[in-house]
Amino acid sequence: MRIGELAERSGVSVRSLRYYEEQRLLEAERSPNGQRRYDEDAVHRVQLIQLLYRAGVPSRTIHELLPSIETGEVTAELLDRLLAERDRIDDQLATLTSARHRLQNIISLAIDAREAGRRCPHWR
Repeated sequence: MRIGELAERSGVSVRSLRYYEEQRLLEAERSPNGQRRYDEDAVHRVQLIQLLYRAGVPSRTIHELLPSIETGEVTAELLDRLLAERDRIDDQLATLTSARHRLQNIISLAIDAREAGRRCPHWR
């Protein structure tokens, strides 16, 4: 199938498909006139790539994981890498939660100051 059809069937933009190819996540054969051609398995692969991206996994890691994931072989290395990615995301969540808490404290100070008709004393 051509790139436009793959984009339509997988729900991903043509630009994203080209990016996946640049990142070595997706391979295409080239016709004599240079057009990309994908096999039927490409739809599933693109959907898998999208799933991993939505899970917060970077393209470099996806590239490392795809061979094991596609074969269905659950190796110790695959599990270790997935667990490491989960831990990385947990760290990011903790950082964001802390930042949100600090921002909420600032918002509360601002609301209190506004309701009291005064300036926020901490912003001088």
